Amino acid sequence: MDEERVNKFEETEEITNEERMQAPANQPGNIVYVSKKGVMAYVLAVVTQFNSGAQEVTIKARGKVISRAVDTAEIVKNKFLQDVVIKSIKTSTEDMTSATGTQTKVSTIEIIMARSPGSKAELRL
Repeated sequence: MDEERVNKFEETEEITNEERMQAPANQPGNIVYVSKKGVMAYVLAVVTQFNSGAQEVTIKARGKVISRAVDTAEIVKNKFLQDVVIKSIKTSTEDMTSATGTQTKVSTIEIIMARSPGSKAELRL
């Protein structure tokens, strides 16, 4: 029973608007939260942020969708915007409380992508 509950919990939960609003003030405002959608939805979100003038975009994910966040960053960098580089990658573990009240640790990743200085390249969709 516990294993079933943990496996269900390891799938990332949707990030609530409250959690999004609690981002520290020193973080860039261009954040893409990866969850259950297909990779291309997040690729489009990142490309849109860069096309609207952002110099940095942060991709955040936790739990089982971490691989989807990595795929998103690699597709943006290698297929769509070759002038964008991965500036940094941060990993951590968060303590979370499930609906039943049990404490669980969930892995997280934050990938910060940056446009090369002076680049004006834009993807036309």
